[in-house]
Amino acid sequence: MKIYKCSFCGSPIPPGFGIMYVKTDGTVLRFCSRKCFVSMIKFGRDPRKQTWVRKLQRKLRKKSE
Repeated sequence: MKIYKCSFCGSPIPPGFGIMYVKTDGTVLRFCSRKCFVSMIKFGRDPRKQTWVRKLQRKLRKKSE
């Protein structure tokens, strides 16, 4: 089973979890939570400007080092 990354925050999504959203042009977007899904699709937010995303990315970066 493949572990995908969230299209918004970049966190890993274990198999059987998350939301898969397919756009009309065929692009597949995967989200770890409803919070990420709504932030990107409904509100059109930029993940680089969200403080909770930056904190999560720093935490994930430290784990990989």
